[in-house]
Amino acid sequence: MATLPYAEYPIGEGAVRPDHSLRHNIADKSLSPLRLAGFASIAVPIAGAGLPLAIFVPQLYASEFGLSLAAIGLIFFIGRFWDVAADPIVGALSDRTRSRFGRRRPWIAAGGLLFGLSSALLFFPPATLVTPAYLAAVLFLFYLGWSMVEIPSSAWAGELTAHYHGRTRVVAWQMLLRSIGLLAVLVLPTILDQVDPGNGTLKLQLVGGFILVTLLPSLILTLSSVPEPAQPASPPVRQSFARAAALVFSDRLLLRVLASDTVVTAGQSIRAGLIVFFAVWYMGLPAWASGLYLLQFIFGVAAAPVWQRIGTRIGKREAAITGELAQAGINIALLFVFPGALPLLIALTIAQGVTQGSGNLMLRAMVADVSDAHRLHTGHDRTGLFFSVFALSAKLGPAIGVGIALPLVAWAGFKAGPGNSPEALEALKYVFALGPALAHILATLIIWRFPLNEAAHAEIRRALHQRDAIPA
Repeated sequence: MATLPYAEYPIGEGAVRPDHSLRHNIADKSLSPLRLAGFASIAVPIAGAGLPLAIFVPQLYASEFGLSLAAIGLIFFIGRFWDVAADPIVGALSDRTRSRFGRRRPWIAAGGLLFGLSSALLFFPPATLVTPAYLAAVLFLFYLGWSMVEIPSSAWAGELTAHYHGRTRVVAWQMLLRSIGLLAVLVLPTILDQVDPGNGTLKLQLVGGFILVTLLPSLILTLSSVPEPAQPASPPVRQSFARAAALVFSDRLLLRVLASDTVVTAGQSIRAGLIVFFAVWYMGLPAWASGLYLLQFIFGVAAAPVWQRIGTRIGKREAAITGELAQAGINIALLFVFPGALPLLIALTIAQGVTQGSGNLMLRAMVADVSDAHRLHTGHDRTGLFFSVFALSAKLGPAIGVGIALPLVAWAGFKAGPGNSPEALEALKYVFALGPALAHILATLIIWRFPLNEAAHAEIRRALHQRDAIPA
């Protein structure tokens, strides 16, 4: 099995049947729902920081502290490059870490403290110290702390169980807690707008307070809820980072999963970037602009356990394909929404929420399986580096989606304000509907014949088990 090229992993009816006795042995019965919820709880403050960072921070630092938009834009632009660079560095270093506390725990603990400190400085800035240099330094620490928590915890999640469907279950809990964090930062500012509209400073502090209040208990729960798996018997990889990165980016299975998730995220970003414009200017429903997004998120949270069950029953690849095709159909149905058709729009928004996490969940769960195949093929465990590379899709997808959608609707004559022609509004609807639909179809084609199914993974785990049992 170790010599099989990735393209020759068995698929379809000719697949080797998984050894169910092995599957039973590697399933970790100690991963109760309560333990998994505790382990995944760090996703609440981490996910809760993302949306305010994009929406509230630039606006407040410009309006309240007088920083120029050009300076803020440049700082965030450079900061995003640092964020992208920090992920694989942290992933590779955590793979190589050896300590009595484990490989992932020291990074998460140190990263959590750094993330908390930088969040306090970012969301509660002392007015007399705020300068472009202050914002740049705080963002540097913020992104570093974020990577030190996010990447090792994702790798740890992939190592919690070697069971094919068990990994889907672990990722489902992470996605559920991540959705709860996002939901909270959507609800809290919405409530504040009803009580004290226009108070940007209080809104920023409210979000920052939520992050700080949830960070410490979630950090303790993540570090203590589940045992970290035994460190690999093989010595840490001593290759250069550039050589390890080159090997990872030459892994065809990982690249397919990464490409599919990037396209999925780009499609979701097109929808998120245009939904306010569509609700306000096409539908003429400004009161529903935030409500539609919130409604989609609520049903997305509720659907995570459902998709975990679907993935367990039919397989990750099949569940991802099913979810992506469903989302494509839902977005195409938006072409039949016209001003006044609010009930249909609400129904499609709910359906979008129910299906939106399917592809992301299954693709993330596939990364640990791909890492197993890589370890069998190369002899090196690079789980942390694999998850750091996969995290690029969450950063590339929005950049691609927004970078395509906004210029496209602008080229068609749409502008964010009154006075748009009927043709410009129709163009907005077509991009809003067909952009995500095409993205979900493309993501389906990329993952359509993904060879690493349950049967192939069972063979990989059996080969790894036999090889690991042989003394070096």
